[in-house]
Amino acid sequence: MTFLTRADLKADLDRLGIAPGGIVMVHAALSRVGRILGGPDAIIGALCDAVGAEGTIAAYCDWDASYEYLLDENGRVPDQWRTHIPPFDPLTSRAVRDHGVFPEFLRTTPGAARSANPGASVAAIGVRAQWFTADHPLDYGYGPDSPFGKLASAGGQVLMLGAPLDTMTLIHHAEHLADIPGKRIKRAEAPCLTPSGVEWRTYEEFDTSASICPALDGRDYFTGIVQSYLDTGVGKRGLVGKAPSVLVNAGEIVRHAVAWLEREAKA
Repeated sequence: MTFLTRADLKADLDRLGIAPGGIVMVHAALSRVGRILGGPDAIIGALCDAVGAEGTIAAYCDWDASYEYLLDENGRVPDQWRTHIPPFDPLTSRAVRDHGVFPEFLRTTPGAARSANPGASVAAIGVRAQWFTADHPLDYGYGPDSPFGKLASAGGQVLMLGAPLDTMTLIHHAEHLADIPGKRIKRAEAPCLTPSGVEWRTYEEFDTSASICPALDGRDYFTGIVQSYLDTGVGKRGLVGKAPSVLVNAGEIVRHAVAWLEREAKA
């Protein structure tokens, strides 16, 4: 039986183009990587080895709250349910399970930091983790001041480690930036743990649960955007372990996605 080691994975990441000092947001389907000595922690170790002491690794966490189906038409939780919903605590609230185990493993790695926007929260580890996760706005959590905006502006990268292209969360940042008509807006409230206790806070953002505007309804446009970017000959592809993987420049793909959205939504 063949096993992959942390050193094996680091060598694959080096070949793919992850370099010392980088900031890399990772989406991972770990079951595709193969048998790994050390499991997910070995992957996190290999990623940290690849970016080195001056680098940073991040992952989109969201929040495993499972209460949004209770929201009424005004985005409010009915009174009879409010005391039963655990508040969001960046230090302890679980990452959403829909995105696989990698975000929760990264979030709970010693030294990791996590941003304070419940639905758009990001965990990071490394030299710039505190900067990357700090001051995440509650409203419009995918905007320029979010970790996603910081990733794009700081020359970061996105690694799709066996993950489907339609799971690249950075495209939500492009949706925020794109000048297109009819963007859907979501308003909802969330319980947040504060030093003075639980506070219910109402937030507003562009609705990321479906297409950003009616003109794009019914289209798998995240995949289309990322694939059209790769088709221009940019980005890098290769195996990490056994997982087909893609590495892209965050700022470049955001610019490509904004142009794509503005063209297609106005067509």
